[in-house]
Amino acid sequence: MLARRWKVVVVAMGRGGPAEPVVMTSSPDVAGLLELSRSGRHAASDYVEDAVFARVPTVGARRCSGGFAATPLTSNVEAATAVAAGLSPDLVLFEGSGTVLPPVQTRRRILVAGGEQCRERVLGHADAYRVLVSDLVVLTLADPHLDVRPLRQAIEQVREVPLIAAALRPRPVSDISGRRVAFFTTASAAAVPGMVEHLTTSYGARVVHASTALADRGRLGAELRKVDAEVFLVELKAAAIDLVAEHAERRGVPVVLCDTQVVSLPGEPCLDQALLDLGQEVVAS
Repeated sequence: MLARRWKVVVVAMGRGGPAEPVVMTSSPDVAGLLELSRSGRHAASDYVEDAVFARVPTVGARRCSGGFAATPLTSNVEAATAVAAGLSPDLVLFEGSGTVLPPVQTRRRILVAGGEQCRERVLGHADAYRVLVSDLVVLTLADPHLDVRPLRQAIEQVREVPLIAAALRPRPVSDISGRRVAFFTTASAAAVPGMVEHLTTSYGARVVHASTALADRGRLGAELRKVDAEVFLVELKAAAIDLVAEHAERRGVPVVLCDTQVVSLPGEPCLDQALLDLGQEVVAS
């Protein structure tokens, strides 16, 4: 969305990031991701996911551990920042990792927190720091019917900051209508029924298997040996390529990648407009 107005580069910091900053300027398909994985690289790393779905240049970085004030123990984000600057962007998006912020000074910050979490999980110990340094808070919900008012009120007691509650929705990148689909996700088991319903009603899929084991290789391997489907629909995370896509290729089952759509809940401000406004403020400054 931002790239329709400006030249955007993403710097993605992750625990599975590369030892040295890596630039990805293309958007590889599943075959390209398999080739990347077989070369020894993590083909579901955050910077790869961003390049595939956002279709903008990305720079991969890594971090290790994290402590108070959202600081990583070590990272190569500084080197990745220099690489990103060399691409002459109008706007750079730095992606955090878990509760860790990229160790760079940015002009604006967006805090994303799971809306189903309790107050202590979001604001306990030094976690309120993230609210204090943020220009926008997005509460994400796999179940849009959950009541986020207690968490919203708790955050407002720390600081009055623009806050938007939004639903997370799976979005296949290819047509899966009428097909028997096995869906692989890192979401919690509680979120799966709503995701399956959305895939059924919005995309016409016949979901015959829904797995939350994408980050649990032992359980995932056992499931793959038993699952019977026409299509594997998989989020580009964890073992999506080196396990799920490899297994699918051996069995001749096509793989469809699944993006995540973020939609403001009814009555909430428009998230897209809020993000565009932040982008405009940064570019103007």
